[in-house]
Amino acid sequence: MVDPDLKKILDKKARSMKERSDKVETTQPLNLTSDNFNGVMNSGKPVIVDFWAGWCSPCLYMAPVFEKLANKYGEKMVFGRLNVDDNRDVAARYQVFSIPTFMVFVDGKPSDTVVGAVGEKGLEKLIAKYVE
Repeated sequence: MVDPDLKKILDKKARSMKERSDKVETTQPLNLTSDNFNGVMNSGKPVIVDFWAGWCSPCLYMAPVFEKLANKYGEKMVFGRLNVDDNRDVAARYQVFSIPTFMVFVDGKPSDTVVGAVGEKGLEKLIAKYVE
């Protein structure tokens, strides 16, 4: 036999948790390619692009950091990831020779760049210039 008061409390708690989880929005970085790159650059918001490759250990280290910051700032800035092995033409156009490279675009033009595994604080410092 279940205590009716306990059941009410548990039901209320379950509803509350569901409501909170429904409100949590996540913004995943876009998968950029040669085909969609120019369209995304002209989105009207600043865009930050993570130039990366699957074999690059520092890139893999920075991927969850980039996703975390996309969730935090995704309403103010577009986040995209471009695999340089699959989209060499775009990497060459922007002279990306080292990865990871994080490049910010404003009005479709490159505005700022950081290279390397700069960590969460380093990447957030770059982003903060464009979202405040």
